[in-house]
Amino acid sequence: MSKPINYAAQLDTAIAQLYEEGRYRTFIDIERQKGHFPHAVWTKPDGSKTPITVWCGNDYLGMGQNAVVLDAMHEAIDATGAGSGGTRNISGTTVYHKRLEAELADLHQKESALLFTSAYIANDATLSTLRRLFDGLIIYSDELNHASMIEGVRRGNGAKRIFRHNDVAHLRELLEADDPAAPKLIAFESVYSMDGDFGPIEEICDLADEFGALTYIDEVHAVGMYGPRGGGVAERDGLLDRIDIINGTLAKAFGVMGGYIAASEKMCDAIRSYAPGFIFTTSLPPAVAAGAAASVAFLKTAEDVRVKHQTQASILKLRLKGLGLPIIDHGSHIVPVIVGNPVHTKLLSDKLLEEHGIYVQPINFPTVPRGTERLRFTPSPVHGPKEIDALVRAMDELWSHCALNRAEMAG
Repeated sequence: MSKPINYAAQLDTAIAQLYEEGRYRTFIDIERQKGHFPHAVWTKPDGSKTPITVWCGNDYLGMGQNAVVLDAMHEAIDATGAGSGGTRNISGTTVYHKRLEAELADLHQKESALLFTSAYIANDATLSTLRRLFDGLIIYSDELNHASMIEGVRRGNGAKRIFRHNDVAHLRELLEADDPAAPKLIAFESVYSMDGDFGPIEEICDLADEFGALTYIDEVHAVGMYGPRGGGVAERDGLLDRIDIINGTLAKAFGVMGGYIAASEKMCDAIRSYAPGFIFTTSLPPAVAAGAAASVAFLKTAEDVRVKHQTQASILKLRLKGLGLPIIDHGSHIVPVIVGNPVHTKLLSDKLLEEHGIYVQPINFPTVPRGTERLRFTPSPVHGPKEIDALVRAMDELWSHCALNRAEMAG
């Protein structure tokens, strides 16, 4: 008989390694306060409660608290109950799902849209399924793409090429080296969430036209926030007609939950028919679909919310730069402050929460490269002067306390 394997000891070793490297992640138990975003209540490990301000949420525009969204969800749950009752193919397609898909198709000026339970699943399921639809498909993927895109590309078991981040010249080299007759797809993002930089959408579309490639863009950190109607950076730049497949989320700027793709009717029909991640998954609850549809429709005409969002982000970046903190500024709404050490990053995060009631998660390896560990702030239209003042004062104090450098990092 073979010697028993000590599985528990191996788990202990794996977790201990995270502690040693300062990368062990803890969950913060918070309860958001309806009507008072970005304020919440933190339940400490000892069970006591204290008020906090959330500075790292993805509800970028506060739509999770918007009365239009909440009213739509209440109406749907009163009318239909809680769950959808099935997959989209078997009893799980309702008027709410169809209405939401129509809103999303209109948002991105596409023929059709297809709902998934998350943008992660939408990326994974779509990219892996495309290989089944186009024999010999070569996928060209930006090296900093979301993990869900990487997983979808990997699971397809076909040829893949990884191009250096936003490096159009490198992408061209890779395209030129492959068979001109092979089907091709370029997968990239509009806003990369860790540095807040933008993808070179037009240049990539030009290459796609030249080499006969499909374009696949992940707009999860842009939908609702960029473009005249919130259609993302591609809409802002007048490039929607040059993108074949758009991936988006309902869980960030739209404030609810779920993901989707928007594309041609034929493309959505094929993904719907072949993707296991769509076929075998229970559909979103009708109330969630109703709330998301209301949010998308609302933001199509809420340019003032987008303007205020960008204004608050610009103010925060200006204030932090004034302290000499090393922030990365590519002009987006994301505000990364580079700490450069996992232990200091965790310490800053802990002290902000415990001493100042400010909640921001530390971002460490492998989410970002070693040596670029950071605090990533996501200001919203409802982070007002009072909240910004409190954050700036706390960062100034703690930066000095930890004896960190105040040399500004180039954006």
